[in-house]
Amino acid sequence: MTRLPDWPERLAALITAAERRPFDAARWNCGRFAMATVVACTGERPSWQHCPTLAEMADTAGYPRVPVPFAGAGDVVLAANPDRLGVVLDAGRAAFVGASGLVRLPITACAIAWRVG
Repeated sequence: MTRLPDWPERLAALITAAERRPFDAARWNCGRFAMATVVACTGERPSWQHCPTLAEMADTAGYPRVPVPFAGAGDVVLAANPDRLGVVLDAGRAAFVGASGLVRLPITACAIAWRVG
């Protein structure tokens, strides 16, 4: 999958729409957020398989892992303690689903990154 020409605008629109959307275990969780960011960037919904850990599950989507410092905007990341998937916003920050909307953390809080598109 490659990124759409207008992926920055599509990703920004998703972030804006999700800004105050609270966590819901069934409808809006870190996996659904990560999937939505991939769709925003590529226009395609990747397939994945259930696995014991989020990292293993994210690996099944087929995107290559990259060192966290090399992750760019729109790439999917995993933060630990607690494990949760999110998206890189820029060179220094990532966004994750929180109790009352998106939470931003420094990229240094991430343990794994996957290059999208």
